[in-house]
Amino acid sequence: MKNSIEKNIILKAPLAKVWNALTDHEEFGTWFRVKLDGPFRAGEKATGKLTYPGYEHLNWEVVVKDIEPKHKFSFTWHPYAVDPEHDYSDEVPTLVEFTLKEVDGGTFLSVTESGFETLPQSRYSDAIRMNEGGWEAQMTNIQTHVE
Repeated sequence: MKNSIEKNIILKAPLAKVWNALTDHEEFGTWFRVKLDGPFRAGEKATGKLTYPGYEHLNWEVVVKDIEPKHKFSFTWHPYAVDPEHDYSDEVPTLVEFTLKEVDGGTFLSVTESGFETLPQSRYSDAIRMNEGGWEAQMTNIQTHVE
């Protein structure tokens, strides 16, 4: 059973630009395809509406955990929570962690989502499969955004 997803990329962009794309709520919304209600603040919920075609009817909600300037940004959420009729609040959320490191020619960006083992068995397979593909797409999206 796979309990985490990890994606890595080297972006041909300065660390400050990548950091801003991750932590400025408007920039994040542009590449992640979500219209956020306000800025990210550690320890607080961030909410909005998905703008990804076909998912515009869904709300987006995370709890921001850490904001370590130019190093780490993390939040928890309910993965692949796409059924508006289902209440996901009893599930333990997964943890999404973005880490950055300056490298020759740009910025190394890693995203790890962990905690899938806590999901109900009925949701596990779809959540890990969809988020695996989702993070692959999001790494391409941020690359296009910052480069």
